[in-house]
Amino acid sequence: MPEPAIVVENLRKNYGATEAVRGIDFDVAEGEVFGLLGPNGAGKTTTVEILEGLRPRTGGRVAVLGHDPEVQTNELKQRIGVCLQATNLPDKIKVHEAFELFAAFYDRNTDRAALLKRLQLVEKRDAFYSSLSGGQKQRVALGLSLLNDPQLLFLDEPTTGLDPQVRLEIHGLIQEMKDARRTIVLTTHYIEEAERLCDRVAIIDEGRIIAIGTPREIQERTLGASRIEIVASAAFPPGGIPQFAEAEGHAFTADRTGITIQSKRPARTLVDAVKWIDQAGLEVADIHLHRPTLEDVFIELTGKKLRD
Repeated sequence: MPEPAIVVENLRKNYGATEAVRGIDFDVAEGEVFGLLGPNGAGKTTTVEILEGLRPRTGGRVAVLGHDPEVQTNELKQRIGVCLQATNLPDKIKVHEAFELFAAFYDRNTDRAALLKRLQLVEKRDAFYSSLSGGQKQRVALGLSLLNDPQLLFLDEPTTGLDPQVRLEIHGLIQEMKDARRTIVLTTHYIEEAERLCDRVAIIDEGRIIAIGTPREIQERTLGASRIEIVASAAFPPGGIPQFAEAEGHAFTADRTGITIQSKRPARTLVDAVKWIDQAGLEVADIHLHRPTLEDVFIELTGKKLRD
């Protein structure tokens, strides 16, 4: 088995009497997209800055690509890419000038012209940074993090503050890097971002990891059942319902034209339910399947919403 790209053991970070990170453990495999999901102030950015060598730790062990980021900082920076939560460049620097400047910081470079094309920035290569839109500025930030063709990429809240269309555009770029098997650590408080992009997720709250695994594993381990909502063409017959496969409970609407069924394996339950409805001489007017989300998991584990 290859060594993990990142190993974190009992990581702690204090700011005076405040414990920002309280003894967390995780690892990231090579080629994995690993998400740190949690609200603002949970400790995500502090953790990532320690991994990047930007902030010293109070205690614990950290290895990133075989390096201790606090000791071998310069060696590590040649092999990683970092897209910070906010990137601010001089207003009058041109896009191509920013790429040339940052490329000079590394021992190796990728093809800058190809990178500009990939990020749809060719037409903006001579534009001043101050003239760019928010989405274009974020594409520049991503480009700067890829100039040294990094083995490991850190993306800290890469879509915060962007409108939905630009967020989807950035998601597409991240998906391209995921498809290329680039190792990525992504911090986010957007549920859909973590579920769409991450192979595994660690949910962080108040400096501790409260759940870790694939999004589906965490959902099933914590909440288990999905919810099937079916609306029929007319009222269901009097009485209860048969024992559908994997069903854990059900409830009719007041007029009995609708039914909600809880199930751990909704696909199997749904087949049985539709057969029963057909045998009752009814037609299905509408069906909705609601799987537990990571937001549901967070509320279940902490009693509060992710963005509180």
